[in-house]
Amino acid sequence: MSEQPVVIPSIAETTERAAQILDSVDRAVVGKRHALELVLATVLAGGHVLLEDNPGLGKTLAARSLAQTLGLDFARAQFTPDLLPADLTGSFIFDQRTATFDFRQGPLFTGLLLADEINRTPPKTQAALLEAMQERQVTVEGQTFRLPHPFHVIATANPVEYEGTYPLPEAQLDRFLSRVSFGYPTAEEEVDVLLRRMRRQQEDITLEPVTDAAGLLGMQAAIEQLVVEDSVVDYCVRLAAATRTQAQVLIGSSPRGSLALMLVARAFAVVRGRDFVTPEDVKAVAPSVLSHRVTIKPELWMSGANASSVIRSVLDNVPAPATAKG
Repeated sequence: MSEQPVVIPSIAETTERAAQILDSVDRAVVGKRHALELVLATVLAGGHVLLEDNPGLGKTLAARSLAQTLGLDFARAQFTPDLLPADLTGSFIFDQRTATFDFRQGPLFTGLLLADEINRTPPKTQAALLEAMQERQVTVEGQTFRLPHPFHVIATANPVEYEGTYPLPEAQLDRFLSRVSFGYPTAEEEVDVLLRRMRRQQEDITLEPVTDAAGLLGMQAAIEQLVVEDSVVDYCVRLAAATRTQAQVLIGSSPRGSLALMLVARAFAVVRGRDFVTPEDVKAVAPSVLSHRVTIKPELWMSGANASSVIRSVLDNVPAPATAKG
């Protein structure tokens, strides 16, 4: 994307820039600071985010606002039942002037892709994202094309109970580093939304970039230099392993889950202003990182058991370590 050289900032500078990013996005998205911290931490950890919530709660606005603030190229793909894989990856188009086939890039070739209502499209098209999300590349008619760097996907999804949706397969869910929900605003926050809209006197809000692609890569590189204590690493492993032994669980978290837990907790700690990771950081991100990696036994569907309750139980029962800095 950008030809600018990557300069690695200090942890303190990374924290300061993260705060500026969140303050900017707060101008558009009201009262969702913790959820936005999780989203930003996931991006800083190099991952993709699934925003799953009811319609009208600011998922699309949050993704667009974050892209503007990060200074990334932004593309939006509206997922529909008739969306084809080539609509995302791009395809070869015959050029009559040169009598050759030229590749026309799809919306995947961007810095931040908003995959809007990802569960509205059938699994074949959902699967078109798998290679892009994991390998940062797409293959079209046997040819491989690298995606820009950085490349992140923020996907929105309505709850699977809604008619006309296709639950994401486990393999695709696992590619999302975290799954975040915003929830309904409080009465005061909802009043604030209305008042801001009147003051703005227009629907859209445009945010100035706080950084750019090279700046984001620098922040990600700074976080990679942060060392996590062995006791906290062990805690991440024990939490993920505990999901596999719960009575309600058909499939627990894979080792990718414990790795994701460490990566997001590390970025979350920096966002919160620390150069070390505490067990509290791990607990703060665990519901968003692990819940979508747990499959409940189908016969328990009517009992009210769900992945979130399993993760809460695991956090309550797995003892946290006493760290030197925690």
